[in-house]
Amino acid sequence: MKDTSYQGRNIVLIGFMGAGKTSLGKAVSKMLGVPFLDTDELIEQSEGMTISEIFEKKGEVCFRSLETETVRALADREGGFVLSVGGGLPLREENRPLLHKAGCVVYLQVSIDTLEKRLGDDTKRPLLHQGEGTLREKIARILAQREPLYLEAADVVVVNEHKTFREAAEEVAALAQALPKADPPEGV
Repeated sequence: MKDTSYQGRNIVLIGFMGAGKTSLGKAVSKMLGVPFLDTDELIEQSEGMTISEIFEKKGEVCFRSLETETVRALADREGGFVLSVGGGLPLREENRPLLHKAGCVVYLQVSIDTLEKRLGDDTKRPLLHQGEGTLREKIARILAQREPLYLEAADVVVVNEHKTFREAAEEVAALAQALPKADPPEGV
């Protein structure tokens, strides 16, 4: 059931690819009665190509700049929403304050074992198809670099495993409803 009177803070979901940002984000947005936004989808729409094509044709540096432009625009957007961001977006230092300006930053934390199961058949993630090693080794290597920055960027950590999808979505929705709107950090 939609809660059309939602007055809490926007929710910004961060985490590794396969952590559930998009699927949980869509469910939480329905529970709260607010729009669901995804930076990857917004970038694909504005560029007229997939993320994989952007990586291939324009490179990762260009893609990361597009992510920053997108989150900067969303940080100034009025009204409630749930936002899912690409797994690499919080890595850029300039993006972290923008994420906080956009809303409450929730890190969806998932183990390497769970990520390996969820990403085993995925063919759309450019970073999983580059470099040496097995899928598990790639996940472990990338996660080791990213997790400290996810933790630094997060206002709240939600462990997204060992619970049902509905339980995880309800946990994030309840969190959102409990948070009052807040002023953005200074200097953003």
